[in-house]
Amino acid sequence: MKPDKILYVDDEAMALKYFERLVSPLAPVLTASSVEEGRAQLQAHGAEIAVLVCDQRMPGERGNELLRHAREHHPGIVRMLTTAYSELGDAIEAINTGEIYRYIHKPWELDSLRADLKNALELATLRFERDELMRDKLLAQQSQLRANRLAMLYALGSALRPGAATPALHRFAHTALAVGTTEPAVDWHRWEHADLLQAEAERAATVAAHLRSWLEHFNTAEAGHGPLQALASACAGRLQGDAVWLPGAAGLHALLTAAAGEASGREACAWLAWLLWQGGQAQVLEDADGWRVTSITETPALPADWLADAMERLSRTD
Repeated sequence: MKPDKILYVDDEAMALKYFERLVSPLAPVLTASSVEEGRAQLQAHGAEIAVLVCDQRMPGERGNELLRHAREHHPGIVRMLTTAYSELGDAIEAINTGEIYRYIHKPWELDSLRADLKNALELATLRFERDELMRDKLLAQQSQLRANRLAMLYALGSALRPGAATPALHRFAHTALAVGTTEPAVDWHRWEHADLLQAEAERAATVAAHLRSWLEHFNTAEAGHGPLQALASACAGRLQGDAVWLPGAAGLHALLTAAAGEASGREACAWLAWLLWQGGQAQVLEDADGWRVTSITETPALPADWLADAMERLSRTD
């Protein structure tokens, strides 16, 4: 929904009524008589508000405090300060600190006020349309993150364990799809596309180091008396008979679903490293107590497009 309302904050009741009467033909008007009430209006109607106009000199907190709050929590809202000439220094400070689009001096001149607000509404519309286009673009990129990460893991696995990478990554992807995954969280206010690519490349380098470390560990006598015991130790599972019970699914898909910029810890790499070590010879079944992993002796033949199919399924939005 495109924001279309103007919020006006002023402690003078007559000023609130006068502003609403003058401006309501231009856009719906919300009012508040203090900075505290203004924050409450932003919290309740922030998605509907296109323009915030705030008087500077009010009892208690001043208007620029509300404008600063709006900048931090509702950056799409066009912010304006209204002051008397005697308070021009406050307006200049607010402009210099990036808190407002412009100031409107009191007393208002009707045509100038409406022209300023019309320009502010048009700017808010442009910002909204820009943000919507960016949101669609970034959501498309976000939906590709899991698939891109799977491709990255396949490349790493092929470098570390060439003969085992295909069955191991097939089992890894099959398990992730079976237990269910979520899209990685991405703070698009923080990440530009190039920065995200760099963060993912750095993440891949960290994952490679952890996988190599785990493989060296599994190849030593200290790894345990058998593959399942090694898995139980590495993944905080419970070995019982010919199966390992894992209490949760997070470790089975963390390499695909971790938030952008989140470091990949050594524990998150244990499951994939174990699959690479075992050549993917395992199956994972849901159990009442979590997930049960057992060893298998034969690896089924895989279709040539198994990786493309898994990547396509991981690219689908939840």
